[in-house]
Amino acid sequence: MELREFFSEDAVKLDLQGTTKDDVLKELIALVGLDEKNEAMLFKMLKRRENLGSTGIGRGIAIPHCRSLVVNKLRVAFGRKREGVDFKAIDEKPVFFFFLIVAPPLEVSNQYLPVLGKIAQFSKEADVPERLLSITQPGEFMKLLEEKGV
Repeated sequence: MELREFFSEDAVKLDLQGTTKDDVLKELIALVGLDEKNEAMLFKMLKRRENLGSTGIGRGIAIPHCRSLVVNKLRVAFGRKREGVDFKAIDEKPVFFFFLIVAPPLEVSNQYLPVLGKIAQFSKEADVPERLLSITQPGEFMKLLEEKGV
């Protein structure tokens, strides 16, 4: 299983407009392609998860994630905010890179935790934050995932 298999270029946004945690979450949710009602439900679920503890893992990276009935298979999205957003990350620094993961409560393939782990592993690589900043096209993001082989 490789991360690249789960991402698509239309779920990559390199110029997030939001200036707050809530704004960014809503923009990421929009990349998943749900209807308005399901977007609102997913936002509520992600907010609940963030209230348990921020998904900002440090190094400018956050991995908001949850399980929800609004999707019938695992969905992921990536967003970048060059100016950074206060996401209450564990290192108390702004977050620039956001990996959204949403999975149904029960998934036959059980890929939710492995994908979460792979994104965390990818994020820990020394050159990843710098490389994510320099990307200009969604295709370059896909190539970076491929190159890293995660």
